[in-house]
Amino acid sequence: MRIVLDAMGGDHAPRVVVEGGIMAVREYGIEVVLVGPRPLVEAELARHDTAGLSLSVVHASQVIEMTDEPSMAARQKKDSSMVIGMNLVKNGEADAFTTAGNSGGALAAALFHLGRIEGIKRPALSTIFPTRKGFCFISDIGANTDCKPDYLLQFGIMGSVYAERVLGIPNPRVGLLSNGEEEGKGSILVKEAFKLLQNSHLNFIGNVEGKDIPAGLADVVVTDGFSGNVVIKLAEGVAALLMEVMEEEIKKRPTAVLGALLARDALRAVKSRLDYSEYGGAPLLGVDGVVIVGHGRSNARAIKNMVRVAREAVEKGMLAAIQEGIAERV
Repeated sequence: MRIVLDAMGGDHAPRVVVEGGIMAVREYGIEVVLVGPRPLVEAELARHDTAGLSLSVVHASQVIEMTDEPSMAARQKKDSSMVIGMNLVKNGEADAFTTAGNSGGALAAALFHLGRIEGIKRPALSTIFPTRKGFCFISDIGANTDCKPDYLLQFGIMGSVYAERVLGIPNPRVGLLSNGEEEGKGSILVKEAFKLLQNSHLNFIGNVEGKDIPAGLADVVVTDGFSGNVVIKLAEGVAALLMEVMEEEIKKRPTAVLGALLARDALRAVKSRLDYSEYGGAPLLGVDGVVIVGHGRSNARAIKNMVRVAREAVEKGMLAAIQEGIAERV
């Protein structure tokens, strides 16, 4: 399996991207293709022992920056690491594309160079979210800030397919994010989407509120990209706050420090469950290729796990499953 890694994507590129790519090759036994300015990428590779590893470099002279306007950059920067990487997938020279760079740029480049799966109206950026029962899958989290009801239906179909085929959740429960669990609650968009989801072949359980997401009431949570992005960014902030407050309060109490030492393994496990880097990246569902988008501040571990998410999507036949799901489940 060959997975493209945008060497210039992310706040700490190319250093952490190259390091994470090397970790992925060692752990998963795949080939990673690093795309970016060859001198920069090879200089980072020289800092590591890469003997015997399946790593290659494809030169790209341009970068789609975080400050670039996504659509314009994807059109004009034809020699960017994103565009060249997407074309490697399009031409069958790689199985998946991964980036921790500009998410809007990744979406635009995917649409221009890979296109949409037949029948898909809007791709959705989706992510795993930790819950009391394990995890759920939220779609959309930022690709589409303004949506129509039929977009949300398709997000539900794609999310259900991904949860079942890639995450291994049989007959996943699909919930619609709203400000109340009762039918009839929510915006006009939510009310119209409710009817479509209710009449679909999905295992639709109705509306779910924000508090129901971490409780694990649904396996797939459907929402527009604006609301979904607010949910995950708020959750990231709250998780970081809880860990910081816990550490501050423990340090104020000598006896608590001793207790923390005794509970060290449990505290590490809690931190791991809430750490975004463990979840790697968000699949861009609906484009005609496997594309995974990671967090801009990804560290090497997050990059490695982003590649893992891509590998799993390829192994489980995500594209074919979504094509079948769109054809059969509406």
